[in-house]
Amino acid sequence: MKAFTFTSLFHRPWMIATLLLILTVVASIGAKNLYFRGDYKVFFEEDNPQRVAYEKMQNVFTKNESVSIVISREQGDLFNPQSLKLIKDLTDASWQIPLSTRVDSITNFQHTYALDDDLVVEDLLLELGDLDEQKIQTIEKVSTTEKSLVNKLISVDGKVAMININVQLPDGDQTKEITEIGQFTRDLIAPYQAEYPEHQIRLSGIVIMTDAMFLAAQKDATTLFPLMFIVITFLLIVLMRSVWATVATLIIVTISISATMGIGGWLGMFINIATVNVPVIVMTLAIADSVHLVAGMRVEMQQGSDKKTAILNALALNVKPIFITSLTTAIGFLTMNFAKVPILSDMGNLVAIGVSLACIYSLTLLPILLYLMPVAFKKEITKSKSKLWSWLSDSIVRASSILIVFSIVITALSSYLASQNELNDIAIEYFNEDNSFRQDADFQQENLSGLSTIDFAVYAQGDNAINQPEFLQAIDEFTRWLEQQEEVDHVLSFADVMKRLSKNMNQDDEAFYRLPENSDLAAQYLLLYEMSLPFGLDVNNQIDINKSAVRILVTLKNLGSNDFTGFEQRAKDFMSEIAPQYEVDAASLPLIFAHIGKANMQSMIGGLVLALILISGLLIFALKSVKLGLISLLPNLLPAMIGFAFWALWSGYISMALTVVLTMTLGIIVDDTVHFLSKFKKAIDKGLSASQSVEFAFKNVGTALLITTVVLSAGFAVLAFSDFAINSEMGLLTSVIIIVALLVDLTLLPALLHRVYARSKPRSS
Repeated sequence: MKAFTFTSLFHRPWMIATLLLILTVVASIGAKNLYFRGDYKVFFEEDNPQRVAYEKMQNVFTKNESVSIVISREQGDLFNPQSLKLIKDLTDASWQIPLSTRVDSITNFQHTYALDDDLVVEDLLLELGDLDEQKIQTIEKVSTTEKSLVNKLISVDGKVAMININVQLPDGDQTKEITEIGQFTRDLIAPYQAEYPEHQIRLSGIVIMTDAMFLAAQKDATTLFPLMFIVITFLLIVLMRSVWATVATLIIVTISISATMGIGGWLGMFINIATVNVPVIVMTLAIADSVHLVAGMRVEMQQGSDKKTAILNALALNVKPIFITSLTTAIGFLTMNFAKVPILSDMGNLVAIGVSLACIYSLTLLPILLYLMPVAFKKEITKSKSKLWSWLSDSIVRASSILIVFSIVITALSSYLASQNELNDIAIEYFNEDNSFRQDADFQQENLSGLSTIDFAVYAQGDNAINQPEFLQAIDEFTRWLEQQEEVDHVLSFADVMKRLSKNMNQDDEAFYRLPENSDLAAQYLLLYEMSLPFGLDVNNQIDINKSAVRILVTLKNLGSNDFTGFEQRAKDFMSEIAPQYEVDAASLPLIFAHIGKANMQSMIGGLVLALILISGLLIFALKSVKLGLISLLPNLLPAMIGFAFWALWSGYISMALTVVLTMTLGIIVDDTVHFLSKFKKAIDKGLSASQSVEFAFKNVGTALLITTVVLSAGFAVLAFSDFAINSEMGLLTSVIIIVALLVDLTLLPALLHRVYARSKPRSS
């Protein structure tokens, strides 16, 4: 593509600009179709085996997404009139929470005991008027000895209690309902917290965690993202030394984002926790494209060229690298279609669209804006800056051998450290430690139980088969094994219910705390118990309607994904050993997220390898040089490798969200490399020597690389202050990789180029 083909932009600039803006408006209108969706289904393909197992279990048994209200007291335990009144009142009020189907606490626990020949089933605290000293002692004794309560609804020491509310969320988009439940629950507990200042009331549970994610993302969108934009704008003005050039750049950024999101709306996409980052990513690439063109224009004008000539010369120098970097970046993001998470594929496709639009706008509308706006750069004698780049170039050339050896050592060390990272999603660690939800969840883990759950469904052979002694024996043995595992905080098992009923039906004789001896007796006990239970507190959370399956609900410590999936496999292996005749499924929301993280990382690595192969092949073709294409591999790989080596020392754990950083930063890394290589190749083609070509590249691209690095790394560093760890970790790691990419491209890349081309004789002096 020759530079003169762009002269037509200046023949009718207003008409071309108007046409481009009309097309942008048409594309942007599609944004009206966008909506936010945050339900778990968007993370998984319909045939995902863990999703299928989870939905099967939700259909067989009652749904168990929950809200948890955790109550504690500054001094002493909760077995006193005031604390028990608070728990009972909040328990009764919790039935008002939208979509609630079940409320469990120590006060409405269905306490069973024998009275003569009758089985009595009633709330542990039925009426506040009954709350005398003897009743309090009874509540304390039952609460601290009943297996279904201890470490689930009451701590061992009686100092922390929990009210657990199950909600029936609708299928499909659940954002509205979760937001409504979260706000209603916060409003519900507020007057109780004011009335009982000596108590602390905290919120936890899967539903509250999901709502906390919405709130954190919303907070960043209204505070940190605007601050990021302000920081970037300020730095662009300072570094480009032109308000109007900055305005032109920001126009390109804005319309690129607007058109991208609008096209997403026309394509039927929706906003989610992944695609919400698309505007930030598109912004980075649009800025990079624009800065290279503006920097080239500034150099030309400072050397005496008029504005139009300066723009055309800047286009001639930058059109190929801008096009190549846009194409390679789009390829990188399109490989996200290898991801096992559909919303990551959507994000990759949207960014690929945005990068393409940013390229088109940067090479068409931006030159027109720069031409029409009063952009001016004074003619300057830039010897000091030229000397700086010449000195740096000369230093790199002289130390090229040392730099290459040093880079080999750094590559080996970084490769080792990066491999020490462990893919381990821990849900509550999506929030930083100063986040209120994180603090409440940590308190629950330390004093009561973890937030992670896993349910095991064991299917008997036929209707009413759960009453068979051999089935109950297998369930009981499995329950005892689960209770012995160090990861487990609590187990709610149907076997324990049957043991308690057996004791009750035998005058509460502890010797009869055992499973019924035959199926008829077990069926009688269960029927009598079910007939005595109030609405909303039945056992359908543990057995299915046909009495052909049992669900064991296990509460775990806040495990990482590897420990979670490892525990699941050990449990299944144990059941296959003791009762291979029964089918066993394991499912829960935390479990399916644990599985998808590992599978996604593996698929993303495969996509990244393919992207690097395609990108290197494209560079070989575009630069017409196998050597340059192969040389580009190390500078393209090393920054991310060093970044993740840093992360191994900083944290050591990679969440599913951080896997996106690999693909996201690849665009910036390739951008820096391609611009340097293209300038070097241009000098080589002119007949300059290797050292002269390195100096030419430094003088023509160094300033632009420096500006983009400072601007983008500072912008992403703002996100590091988020209390939403997904954003803060992404911001920190991205900033590190962008800075490392600059250092690599200004040290290792020119050193490699000089060593490889040093023996080549220049075609002219």
